This record gives sequence, structure tokens and C-alpha cells, in this order.
Amino acid sequence: GHSQSSLPFQQSGRMAWKWMYSCKEQLDNMSSRHPGLTGLQNLENTCYMNAVLQCLCSLTPLVQYFLSGRWNIDLALCFLSAIAFGCLMSDMWHGEFDYVSPEAFHSVFGKRHPVFSRRAQHDAQEFLICVLDDLHQAFKEVRSHDAGASTGRGNGKSIITKLFEGQLNYGIRCLRCKALTDRPESFTVLSLPIPSTRLCSLQDCLECFFQPDTLTQNNQIHCGWCQTSQDATVKASIIQAPQIIIFHLKRYSLSGNRRKLSTTVCYPFRHLDLSPYTTPSTKKTEYSLCAVVVSFAFPAFIGNALHHGADEANVGLDFMYNDLYFNVWGFLCTFFYLPWTQCSNST
Repeated sequence: GHSQSSLPFQQSGRMAWKWMYSCKEQLDNMSSRHPGLTGLQNLENTCYMNAVLQCLCSLTPLVQYFLSGRWNIDLALCFLSAIAFGCLMSDMWHGEFDYVSPEAFHSVFGKRHPVFSRRAQHDAQEFLICVLDDLHQAFKEVRSHDAGASTGRGNGKSIITKLFEGQLNYGIRCLRCKALTDRPESFTVLSLPIPSTRLCSLQDCLECFFQPDTLTQNNQIHCGWCQTSQDATVKASIIQAPQIIIFHLKRYSLSGNRRKLSTTVCYPFRHLDLSPYTTPSTKKTEYSLCAVVVSFAFPAFIGNALHHGADEANVGLDFMYNDLYFNVWGFLCTFFYLPWTQCSNST
């Protein structure tokens, strides 16, 4: 069996439905006095959007930033989606409604990203990346404007980079001369491979991502010391851990046939230890789960998405928001983890 600190994604149908109905009964008994426990109206095939928005609107540091009013920005077209996001966040946290409509956000976001303007199913992770990029661009401009920078771009920092950006280092060693080259690279989302087609854990996915790889043949590197293309090993490590770390699982088989994997993935609620994948000087290596976006596939639909969020208001519940019925054959998409110390201090 699985420990209480981890949850197998695929469960028996009876247990999955019992858990879902239990959550619904508890939510029905909750009053609107609990901020943030607000549903989002499905605008027709926008469950992927709602799931991502619910996750973002449950992350305490991001919520605090928006509810503080520090997010005021210029009313430029390219920033309208950030303004609409802030207004939606405010509506969801006022605790006045059982659900709100994301229509205004969807409308302005669709103008920035026409592919999402159609009310059709889309990839939740692609939508998340676009939302984070929009927010980063909006608030990066504000910071440089307030600081009086002439470039209009400042140092490229924003609330998004502060919360979500980490840094990897790829150590590349030439197998001929043994010279080691470091290549740092920033990340917002870590896309992890799934190493098994039957059962694995999130830790297994991390092990697969961070294991050393050998570059040969067409993947050889140009060694500056040898001045020729050479075989090499490459190993990634985290040199700067973000305040909120996001993992995305690659749901397709690596065999080239684009087949979705039906792997059972177990993931920890608490004490996700990233220290095996960091350098000794890296801080914040133990995390707790904040939210999960899950994409489901079932006979009548191409896919669906829901958000499972850990409640940080100390009311002792986990909450699951979903627009449609679902079955147990789904695929995990995206995890949001906060540092364990921050989660334990907030409850």
C-alpha cells in the first residue's frame, strides 16, 4: 500500500467517487465566510483554464501580492489580461460568491493569445505558461517604470520570477579531455519524464530527469579545449530553488507514437525532498503540495481538467473543483509545491 503522505493518482472507481462525493458534501456545508473557496463557471470547454486559475488563486504568496493592491499597472492592451486576472483573484477571495465567471479574463486573454480565444479543449500546461508570461511581462514593466529605468525593462525581475523562477546548472564533461563546462539555465516549470508505464512515484520522475546522460553521435558537443566535436556526459542540478516549484509530467510515450501514458503516479503531500538534485549551497529543498492540475480522458470527451488544492485556511479540508464527471483513467499534469516550512507556518 501507499503511505498516508502520498496519493496514488489512479484509484479504484469506488474510492474515487466516495472521495469526490465526500468533498462535495463538505463543500455544500461550508459557508461563504471562507475566502478563496469559490468555483469558476465553465464557459464551455474551459475546464483546463479553470483548473489552472484555481491553482494560481490558491498560492498564498501570489494571493497576498494581488490582494495587497500592489499590482496596479498601466491600462495598456498587453496588460489587460493581468488586470483581469487581478480582478478575478479579488472576486474569488472576497468570499461573497459560491462561484464567479472568468468571462472577462477569458476575453482579454484570448485577444493576447488567439489560440485560447476559441472555446475548445487546450493543454493546461501551455495555458499556464502563457498566463505566467503575461503576468511577468506586465509587472516587469511596472517595476522598471517605478524605478525610473530608461530601458522600460529594468532587470527583468517581477513577482513571477520572484515566486516561480529557479535555476538549473548543466554540468557538461568532455569524455576525451575530461574538461567540465557549466551551463546555467533558468526555469519556471520542470517538465519531468515518466519512467514507467505501470507504477512510479514523483521521486522516480525526478530521478529520471536528473540522471546523467551521455551525448554521442549527432548529439556530440563542441569541446573548446579539444576544438572538435566530442562525446560528453551531462548532468543537471538545481542551483537555485524557486519559492514555488512547478512540475509538469510528460504524459506521452517516448516511443514516438504520441500515445498517452496511463501510468499510476504517487506523489507526496509533504516533505518532498529535492536535496539529492541540488548543490550544497542551494536553499529551500523541502516542499509541500499546494495544488494539482489533473487532465482526464474518457469516452465522451477528448479530455478534462480539474484542480485539487490543499486548504491553507486551516479548515481541515482538501478541495477539488471540477466541471464535468470523470472516471479514474486520467493523466497527471502539473504540481505546485511550496517550501515545507512556509506551508507548516501558514496553518
